[in-house]
Amino acid sequence: MQRRVYETQVFRKPITFFLGRMRRSKALAMPEERLQKLIAAAGLGSRRHAETLLRAGRVSVNGRTAQLGERADPERDAICLDGRPLGKAQPPLVVLLNKPAGVMCSCHDPEGRPIVLDLLPPELANGQGLHPVGRLDFHSRGALLLSNNGALTLQLTHPRFQHSKTYRIWVRGQPSQAVLDQWARGVPLDGQPSQPVHLRRLDQQRDATALELVMHEGRNRQIRRTAELLGHPVLDLQRVAIGSIALGDLPEGRWRRLDRQEWPDPRNRP
Repeated sequence: MQRRVYETQVFRKPITFFLGRMRRSKALAMPEERLQKLIAAAGLGSRRHAETLLRAGRVSVNGRTAQLGERADPERDAICLDGRPLGKAQPPLVVLLNKPAGVMCSCHDPEGRPIVLDLLPPELANGQGLHPVGRLDFHSRGALLLSNNGALTLQLTHPRFQHSKTYRIWVRGQPSQAVLDQWARGVPLDGQPSQPVHLRRLDQQRDATALELVMHEGRNRQIRRTAELLGHPVLDLQRVAIGSIALGDLPEGRWRRLDRQEWPDPRNRP
């Protein structure tokens, strides 16, 4: 194919050379990223934690205090946290943890309670930027993902992706079928409607009932609050799967690294 030469109408001089330089300049230029994304990629916590650092004025770009929402180019700009240069981005990592009850789903706890990072070896807990993906409250147990990949965290926590989560729970008493049907249709919380859930009875004893529950929402303590409103408080709550990632026979308190092909795909929506 003959190379096209563009000429100006005034000077009649070929500008192919100048267009080539412009293309090369654009190719060499690195796109700017939001600072919270760069901080998370450097292994310094989740994007939410990075936003806290930015609001506290602890991040600077080229010697001036950075603002939340600001963008920067790590190849061109001097980005510092507490006066120290930001490290290089860490390789993407996803870990499945079987969280025991009595452990905080957090990277730090001001009250000094055990946190999920305490269950990982030091080489993973420090400097990798791993943070919990979503919530699992202090008294609940089961499947929890930790990642240093901000895009994956967004995919798993943003409501638009609608990833399912499967729970096995014990509730007090023997809920009637009418109560279970009401729960399955969605019980409003805080004046807001709840999405329907899939619910089935697994076992029933004189004073307790085991249920399997599959849901796509993740509001704060939603299962416990719903069960309380329906008159059957939760006695035990275990999350056994996040999307297609099942807890399987992973022992409580143990973890395993996920292969890349196991990572949830945001295109796989229900």
